[in-house]
Amino acid sequence: MQISYNWLKQFLKLDWEADKTAELLTDLGLEVEGISNFESVKGGLNGIVVGEVLTCEKHPNADKLKVTTVAIGTDTPLQIVCGAPNVATGQKVPVATIGTTLYTPEGEAWKIKKGKIRGEVSEGMICAEDELGLGSSHDGIMVLNERLKPGTLCSEVFTIENDQVFDIGLTPNRADAMSHYGVARDLKAGLVQKEINKELITPSVSNFNVDNRSLKMLVEVEDSKLAPRYCGVTMSNLIVQPSPDWLKNRLLAIGLKPINNVVDATNYVLHELGQPLHAFDADRIHGKKIKVKTLPAGTKFMTLDGHERELHEDDLMICDSEKPMCLAGIFGGINTGVTESTTSIFLESAYFDPVNIRKTAKRHGLNTDASFRFERGIDIEYVEYALKRAALLIKEIAGGDITSDIEDFYPKKIEEHQVFLTFEKTYSLIGQEISQDTIKSILASLDIKVKSVTEAGLGLSIPSYRVDVHREVDVIEEILRVYGYNNINFKNKINASIAPVSKFDDYNLQSKIGDQLASLGFYEIMTNSLSSPKYATLLEVEQVGKPVEMLNPLSNDLSVMRQSMLFSGLEALSYNINRKKQNLKFFEFGKTYHLNDSKRTENKHLSLLVTGNRNGDSWIGSENNIDFFYLKSVVLNILERLGISQLRPSPVIDSVYAEGLTLSQKSKPLVTIGIVKKNLLKESGIKQEVLYADFNWDNVISLASKNSISYNEIPKHPEVKRDFALLLDDNISFQEIHELGFKTERKLLKHINLFDVYTGKNLPEGKKSYAVGFTLQDANRTLTDKQIDKIMNKMQKRLEEELGAELR
Repeated sequence: MQISYNWLKQFLKLDWEADKTAELLTDLGLEVEGISNFESVKGGLNGIVVGEVLTCEKHPNADKLKVTTVAIGTDTPLQIVCGAPNVATGQKVPVATIGTTLYTPEGEAWKIKKGKIRGEVSEGMICAEDELGLGSSHDGIMVLNERLKPGTLCSEVFTIENDQVFDIGLTPNRADAMSHYGVARDLKAGLVQKEINKELITPSVSNFNVDNRSLKMLVEVEDSKLAPRYCGVTMSNLIVQPSPDWLKNRLLAIGLKPINNVVDATNYVLHELGQPLHAFDADRIHGKKIKVKTLPAGTKFMTLDGHERELHEDDLMICDSEKPMCLAGIFGGINTGVTESTTSIFLESAYFDPVNIRKTAKRHGLNTDASFRFERGIDIEYVEYALKRAALLIKEIAGGDITSDIEDFYPKKIEEHQVFLTFEKTYSLIGQEISQDTIKSILASLDIKVKSVTEAGLGLSIPSYRVDVHREVDVIEEILRVYGYNNINFKNKINASIAPVSKFDDYNLQSKIGDQLASLGFYEIMTNSLSSPKYATLLEVEQVGKPVEMLNPLSNDLSVMRQSMLFSGLEALSYNINRKKQNLKFFEFGKTYHLNDSKRTENKHLSLLVTGNRNGDSWIGSENNIDFFYLKSVVLNILERLGISQLRPSPVIDSVYAEGLTLSQKSKPLVTIGIVKKNLLKESGIKQEVLYADFNWDNVISLASKNSISYNEIPKHPEVKRDFALLLDDNISFQEIHELGFKTERKLLKHINLFDVYTGKNLPEGKKSYAVGFTLQDANRTLTDKQIDKIMNKMQKRLEEELGAELR
């Protein structure tokens, strides 16, 4: 939220530096994230002076150029080549001297330099109003008041507003501070605690009166729950034109584009008081009736942005006797907006149900200044006051008359909320005692009325604009933020409770494995659990179920809960790859969500994503691309760290992997590893190979918690290695050799390793060659050649008989 300091000082006459004010606002909970400078004329006309044209002659080498000499208050006049058709001797003109920086309408800077134009020296520039940022005309140079003295700074001739703008990161609960008046109200409370009493100046509406009753609008509200209060008044004989500079500058400072004096006045009051308003062209309101109601589902409505929208049956609309005119509290219609030809208006000020406005705005993907305030809750008691304020402002800058009484639909007055504040609870939550007088002073500065006083506490009445204060703890929070968190003393003693936690607790295991992955160069990512429905179409329903849809999605791209950790991870990869980071290793702990037979489930996962080179680019060695076996080794190390062994691999065929492997134990799938299919990578704009491992973390935790730590003494006797070069059929896997080896020798065989694979030339068709290493060891004695030969002969025989192997 942008807050103009000059505007703020209209409510509080404060002479503090902006930094000091920002510090106090931040202490009050209105965090100032930055301060920017605003100039109504970019550059502040620095380097622009008043000049007098002494001579003006035709350029000898150009028909449309003139050579002038211009006095600017220095000893020697400047020679300036000018192409403006209206330049003439005796004029007072604005001159940009050498070194001056000017700005294009798009904000691009360019500097005035001494140079030659068609052979004639030019020592500056005589400016048009658009070149100075003082207007949009480029028909010719500006001609200034003839009484101005040459050399006078143009910054002294023209009124230039310099402002400082606070960028406030407003929390969603602080609807009361979504205006300059709301921020000033908070600032006043903070100043009171510093024993600085400033008057809070509010715009007066005492001059509001009806000029005549020539244009009456009948207001009908069909649902008082959706529109608890609705006010309106008509105005006639208006002249719609650009706003005065002071109003334009206020809006420009906070990032708003001025439109015309009527629309600008409603925007001004919105940001001044926090009350949204809307002006309808009264001549386009059929039947002179305003109807606040819902319309049948499917009704078409064209909004101001030119988009035709299909209405929902719950969308509250502002209608005339024939057609819808406005999405209530959100966006106006294209047919009843204020234009240059508008002479009379119906001015609306209302309070709409926040929940209904929020749902409608989300449903249509609209986020306006009005909806932003309505959906958080505005002050229902300020509806009429803001209407009068806007009407008087429009009358001031657009002329005209107020031509009706105020129509005010307010059937059920909302009473101020009552809260009882106990001193004991206040001291307990704050952490120290605060004097009762200080508490009462703070409450008074926040417009919270003390209705009753007892020994135990205070009976309070909460003002209507504090829609976020309902409970005793809310009041205590208000007291604390105004009193100042920095004023709370720290105790020398800290009390803490230590809860018994299992070493197999999910958080502990995540921390342990996260540290392990980080040591291997992986980076942890945290992605959104909300996902796009397009990803659900890329997965097989039989494997993941149907997506869990959001009832009130933030956007169409975040309308379902994710069914796989893959796609959010691919988005993170794509983001980094597009920024020249091709070598990536990511891991993420998260959940997936599924809908099967009307039953919703959520599962915990650990996902690994790797792509590019294993160790990055280096002069030491060549590229070493990450491959399947690298990721598999990382996965096996994780499982080994958790004490999970005796894994059974099986091929995986699904909608995610081009090639992959599933590792299971006792029919429990633990992890799938593989190469991601190219069509999924294309969906994320990734052109390089990506490998993905997906742990079923629920199954991993259940198995890890059942495993106890075991260890063996380091053997004192040496191990022995023997190798076989085996000729095998193509369909024989290393896993079969591995299992057969340990069936053959259970006691002394410690490890089997595949260290070479060969296929191709000099081998029979359908055959391959495996080089397999066997490691033998006895913990109690050194193995003899006789023992080793006996084991290896037995191993050879079984390989030949059961797998058809031949020694090469």
